[in-house]
Amino acid sequence: MRNSVCPSEARGEMTKAPIALQELRRRIYRKAKSEKAHRFWGIFVHVTRKETLEEAYRIAKRNGGAAGIDGQTFATIETAGLECFLADIKDDLETGRYKPRPNRRVDIPKEQGKFRTLQIPCIRDRVVQGALKLILEAIFEADFCPNSYGFRPKRSPHRALAEVRRSLMRRMTTVIDVDLAKYLDLDSYCPRAYAV
Repeated sequence: MRNSVCPSEARGEMTKAPIALQELRRRIYRKAKSEKAHRFWGIFVHVTRKETLEEAYRIAKRNGGAAGIDGQTFATIETAGLECFLADIKDDLETGRYKPRPNRRVDIPKEQGKFRTLQIPCIRDRVVQGALKLILEAIFEADFCPNSYGFRPKRSPHRALAEVRRSLMRRMTTVIDVDLAKYLDLDSYCPRAYAV
């Protein structure tokens, strides 16, 4: 079986999405930027594209991580056949049979005897989430201010600090920092908030 990720795509190296997916995301971004009132009704087709699912899998694998509740690892997926795995996801999405599986809960110890609950999704769900992110990110990125930094592509905390320094040199003194700690914890989970 052929390895689905080439050695040059090892963790920590800069990689790019396949050119067709890059161009699709660029077109979606341009449309969202130029027509603020435009509604993207047909994006599900792009989420289920083979290229999008392959890229989402590659990103999930690059990020690593433990197996979800089903115990399936990247190695077991590739041994059984990556093409078949992605084809099954695509088919489940297109036929409406896809249902996310429960996350595996792991308690990570913190200081003072406290624990932080980490929820680990199955790789299958990570691929679907990643595919959605690849398409939706292009739409929502168009609405962000240029000086907004949190969890955005090509915007690290180091770049945010450099921007704060530049602003201070220009005698600008207001910095807004929002930390949504515990925003998505289990205790505050409300199913209605996530209804689609």
